[in-house]
Amino acid sequence: MSTPSVLRATGHVVVAPDKFKGSATAACAAAAVARGLRSAAPNLTVVEFPIADGGEGTVEVMIRQGYTAVTCPVTGPLQQTLTATYALRGDTAVIEMASAAGLSHLGHHGPTPTTARTASTRGVGQLMVDALDRGAQRIVLGVGGSASTDGGAGALSALGARILDADGDPLYPCGQDLAAADVLDVDSLDPRLRDIEVIVACDVDNPLTGRHGAAAVYGPQKGADPHTVARLDHALGRWADVVEQAVGRDVRDRPGVGAAGGLAFAMAAILGARLTSGIDLLLELTSFSEVVRGAACVVVGEGSLDGQSLRGKGPVGVARAARQVGVPAVAVAGRCVVTADDARAAGLDAVYTLTDLEPDESRCMANAESLLEQAGAGIAHGRWSSRPARRLGTIGADAAPAPTPTP
Repeated sequence: MSTPSVLRATGHVVVAPDKFKGSATAACAAAAVARGLRSAAPNLTVVEFPIADGGEGTVEVMIRQGYTAVTCPVTGPLQQTLTATYALRGDTAVIEMASAAGLSHLGHHGPTPTTARTASTRGVGQLMVDALDRGAQRIVLGVGGSASTDGGAGALSALGARILDADGDPLYPCGQDLAAADVLDVDSLDPRLRDIEVIVACDVDNPLTGRHGAAAVYGPQKGADPHTVARLDHALGRWADVVEQAVGRDVRDRPGVGAAGGLAFAMAAILGARLTSGIDLLLELTSFSEVVRGAACVVVGEGSLDGQSLRGKGPVGVARAARQVGVPAVAVAGRCVVTADDARAAGLDAVYTLTDLEPDESRCMANAESLLEQAGAGIAHGRWSSRPARRLGTIGADAAPAPTPTP
């Protein structure tokens, strides 16, 4: 499949990639593709619009779109003190839970069974309190990159809730200690929470417990071995019972509440939070529909275009939004493992892979920004290299060979 040259098109080009994990932030990726487009077409109007879908990089994207950066000290996942940043504009706060309770805060040893059992979301609740203090009436929680499996107990405790054992003693709000939870006292929750809207931006449909739940599916990524997964799942089941007793409803099986180790569960069950697609929400908050209207093309991208991408994550969500206003979309990916038909069905007119330009994956990652710049030039000309696609499954595999793009 070849792409029409944007050199002959009317309208601007929107460059809206997600991050290329381990290689380039969303902003750096957008800038690199834009440089390539401008080098090939100096008169072309290019709009850089890096995106995120609620995970890492979400706050950075919102700040680029005019939100104010707010920093405050919080308790990290392992009780350390750290400084976290969220975005605020008017009465809307956008909080990236990973900034307070993410895997990156587990130290140089990384996730272990111990951290999986003891990590807490307390810092996330502290960020919410700070946002309330600054007048927030709507709090958006992006929940990717979590280090914890505490069912959101830590965040609730920071918001004023008390979790007690059978003797009436307070528990530390971490995954392993929830097994001893007996009472959740919500009467002491911050009263301001009654009058605000809480939205959880997530793109998973896992329940809280069971073989598709937070511990079973995501616990191993957080360092949990099989024994720890079983313990955490049992503790989450106990926590769900205690929450049901406190609020009179059981949401443990609702799709999505297993996000971020069950943080979404606590927000939905206690605060009545709405769970929604991360990319759709972020595009709404940043007025993407206005930016893309009248464009000649949208260029999306991420490190790996795969089955998860097709479930509506960043690039596909952008392509879908572009299609709604009649604008074609092409993707640049480090690698692509989806079929041409699936990509077309997702709204992508073409997919270009950086490993077409540099087959060695380690060099490809190390030189991602340079390759993205070359990709931008190739897209401007509607040309791409004709490397074999057997490694990659690129959409261009069934197209006639085309010239290598001019850097």
